[in-house]
Amino acid sequence: MRLTLFSDYALRVLLYAGVHDDRLVTVAEIAQAYGISRHHLVKVSQLLIQLGLVESARGRHGGLRLARAPKDIRVGALVRQTEPDLDLVECFDPATNTCPLAKACDLEHLLREARARFLEVLDGYTLADLLVHRRRYAQIWDAQLGDQR
Repeated sequence: MRLTLFSDYALRVLLYAGVHDDRLVTVAEIAQAYGISRHHLVKVSQLLIQLGLVESARGRHGGLRLARAPKDIRVGALVRQTEPDLDLVECFDPATNTCPLAKACDLEHLLREARARFLEVLDGYTLADLLVHRRRYAQIWDAQLGDQR
């Protein structure tokens, strides 16, 4: 299973904001720290704001910050909210399934179980668990950003 870039970027925004919880961070700063598109991060940030995970402050000194404590942000819940679908194979969606083996095949059951366990593992972690290495993250971003902030 592979997560979309949207989910990946959502996790990255939350990590960055979680490490820099002492101040507001900008989308441009986050994009620069990761070397990714600012345009994509704007869309990701908008959804994170709608989901109540991030809040924004407008204006000259505006930016983003976490809207919840890191211990209250579950990784599994985030993935469910940022992935367009978690259908691993065509037969997961009866409306579009054309597999002639669907009625006799055990693969669908196996893959559904695997997806459930994947999400179960993610549900066991919060953003706080991912922030254990916050100092190391900050050092990497500081090196990436240099004096460009």
